[in-house]
Amino acid sequence: MKIVVDENIIFAKAAYNEFGSIHLLNGRFITNKVLKDADVLIVRSITKVDKSLLQNTKIKFVGTATTGTDHIDINYLRNNKITFADAKGCNADSVAEYVFTALLKIATEEKIRLFGTSIGIVGVGNIGSKTEKLAKALGMKVLKNDPPKEREGIGSGYVTLDEVLNADIITMHVPLNKEGRDKTFHLLNEENLKKIKKKKIIINTSRGEIFDNTALLKESTTKIFKLILDVWENEPDLNIELLKKTKIGTAHIAGYSLEGKANGTKIIYDALCKHLNQNPVWQPPLKGIKKSEISFPGGEIIEEKLYKLFSSIYNVDIDDNKLKEIYNKDDEKRKEHFDSLRKKYPLRREFSNYTVRLQSKDLKYKPILDAFRFKVKK
Repeated sequence: MKIVVDENIIFAKAAYNEFGSIHLLNGRFITNKVLKDADVLIVRSITKVDKSLLQNTKIKFVGTATTGTDHIDINYLRNNKITFADAKGCNADSVAEYVFTALLKIATEEKIRLFGTSIGIVGVGNIGSKTEKLAKALGMKVLKNDPPKEREGIGSGYVTLDEVLNADIITMHVPLNKEGRDKTFHLLNEENLKKIKKKKIIINTSRGEIFDNTALLKESTTKIFKLILDVWENEPDLNIELLKKTKIGTAHIAGYSLEGKANGTKIIYDALCKHLNQNPVWQPPLKGIKKSEISFPGGEIIEEKLYKLFSSIYNVDIDDNKLKEIYNKDDEKRKEHFDSLRKKYPLRREFSNYTVRLQSKDLKYKPILDAFRFKVKK
């Protein structure tokens, strides 16, 4: 078999070479011509998989090592009897850790107490539900909006989008749907962005097109929103003026922990094994961390203590600063810079790999650390 794989999918060669010959390519350069004699295609979100890419090829299996599927024409695959697999949930913990590290940074800098603060979660799937759990562990008031789940009777306590927009913090965790009953393209737009009050914290780690970026720039200019944006319309050609309005702006890397990427590779590997009626044997070779024990930081305010702890593992400032180097580059170099930050993203491990040493006076914080999947040592 010939298997074409995006070169930025971690462990791809080790995982998929048992099935045949592996051809690693930049995802933006995977073309119909490249796929003429290929049997399997495994991509990330930057490759648009549709009729123009697949027609007159031998492709019988398509996998995307991502949670989102807006780059996949699923109807075309179904109509042409091409097996499809995605990696939903693979990086949910990574994204949730990014969200709260960034949020705690702003809370610390702005002297905001999260206990009792309201957080509106739009989309309560794999990531949104983890965000809900962690917010409740911090004593936050959760408002959640998810019309599909509400219709299906999955969960309870949902509110309208307008009610969510009244929260102190608004975080987006929806898939990108460009049409239909649950359309999310420009879900937040010129009309409803006006309903958000000044200086609210707005977080987007889903897809850039969930927001009308032009309208968000306009409203942020007058209302001085505290923006945490990891995703952008028209990536890699992002709106530089909007980036300048962010408290934290990053290059679509919220889900880029080593575990998140490895989970994506493994999920697609298992799906391909199922497609080929083979027994899955490969496991991601994730090594332990040498210096995995951390003392719980001192201080009086829990937000500051947690931010010190989280940032000792993942420093979101580094990702923010690296993206903002884009200001000094011309248009074409800006696109290259954005892609390069994703391609060369440094090793980042999830909180579950670390043990926190607690003194007796800090044992009251153990439930919070447990929620964030830290191991705790007294």
